[in-house]
Amino acid sequence: MRLVQVTIPTGRRDAVVRTLDDEGIDYVVTDETEDREVAAVATFPLPQAAVEPVLGRLQEVGIDERTVTVVVAAETVVSDRFDELEAEYAETAEREEDRISRQELQTKAEELVSGTQTFVLMTVLSAVIATAGLLLDSAATVVGSMVIAPLIGPAMSAAIGTVVDDEALFRRGVWMQLGGVLVAVAAATLFAVTLRSIGLVPPGLDPLELAEVSERLAPNVLVLAVAIGAGVAGIVSLMRGVSASLVGVMIAVALIPPAAAVGVGIAFVLPRLVIGAGVIVAVNLLSINLAALVVLWYEGYRPEQWFREDRARSALLKRVAVLVVAIALLSVFLGGVTYDSYTATTTEAEIRDAVGAELSTLEGDATLIDLRIERTGTLPPLETERVVVTVGAEETASIDGLADTLADRIAAATGADPAVEVRLVTIDRAHASVRVSTVPLCEYPMPASGTWVGHAKSNLFVSSTPVCTQ
Repeated sequence: MRLVQVTIPTGRRDAVVRTLDDEGIDYVVTDETEDREVAAVATFPLPQAAVEPVLGRLQEVGIDERTVTVVVAAETVVSDRFDELEAEYAETAEREEDRISRQELQTKAEELVSGTQTFVLMTVLSAVIATAGLLLDSAATVVGSMVIAPLIGPAMSAAIGTVVDDEALFRRGVWMQLGGVLVAVAAATLFAVTLRSIGLVPPGLDPLELAEVSERLAPNVLVLAVAIGAGVAGIVSLMRGVSASLVGVMIAVALIPPAAAVGVGIAFVLPRLVIGAGVIVAVNLLSINLAALVVLWYEGYRPEQWFREDRARSALLKRVAVLVVAIALLSVFLGGVTYDSYTATTTEAEIRDAVGAELSTLEGDATLIDLRIERTGTLPPLETERVVVTVGAEETASIDGLADTLADRIAAATGADPAVEVRLVTIDRAHASVRVSTVPLCEYPMPASGTWVGHAKSNLFVSSTPVCTQ
């Protein structure tokens, strides 16, 4: 339920009152004496689904939505006529699932992009915390950075500004998105460089070996699903009039950690990380905006005037086309990474099979302990440069010439010609056996003194006195 307060211009009072009566709405009209341009203020309750159509009818009789119109949530309304009005709009409410009016949606969007200083401060803090989480390899810290990131507002505002033909709102949303990403990357870079310069990061640390960083190194097509889902969830949360805080975390998941990873890549001079994480940021940003635009238009949000609706539709089509083309171009990179990941997985399986087959032909018992495949390159596809095989075998086993043989097998199996390095770990196995007898070995008891002596394959008891006599 909503409580609506409308300022009535001079000369429009009778038309407004007649419209409210025709709609069966209970209302209170208060005369205005201080402002000659304002005749009165009408206050009336409405079901949530009725706000937009009723305000549309009031605009037809001369109420400009850009004048003072207040819509607030109402907890309780006791009125027989209100019950009838609610029943009248019940079908609309069920069809639209209680989505808020266009006016409320636009107001929410404007509130989300207000306060530039707070937006910048929270973005910097979230980027710094995310960078610390990446370098600490702490998933909990990275998640904490997402909670405070204020990125849902600009993304949703740009989409809402497009569908309601509010160019100022659209431009503000776009610039805040771009500025937010740049601020996050700059803050992450500066923080990571500072940590390295003062020695808080170990000199030999390789960020690519950290799990939280490596997740942002090679994006695949699944990042599209994350970003599109975040965009849909964000705009639906606003349309239904529910809290967007938790959904904002999902949008931050798509933007803050990869932006921090870009900063880490710049600080540690890792082009692969900068490119990989940068593509994630770009794809996610574009996909979130595309999803929000499509959902808003599908849900029926339009400008009130027909000529503005045509203009909004034209802007929507152009912006959707730009987003789709940009995502398609970036998806070529994502597809390459996905294919490269598939190739790496199949190559590793083929190498394991080749190594296992060769080890089975060795004399003695040889076991594959570890297999490490080193790949080089900045952009996919990466090349298999070196294969390190760690073999465990007994001292009697011989691995002479094993590296050359494995290199031939790997080349035949994969079509690649990497350098092969074999490392031997000697395994010393000890076998113990215990013999248990159910009958006495002699009729004399075991002596009171003696010593157990361990042996590789048996256990002997050495006594200082005869065990028994013949």
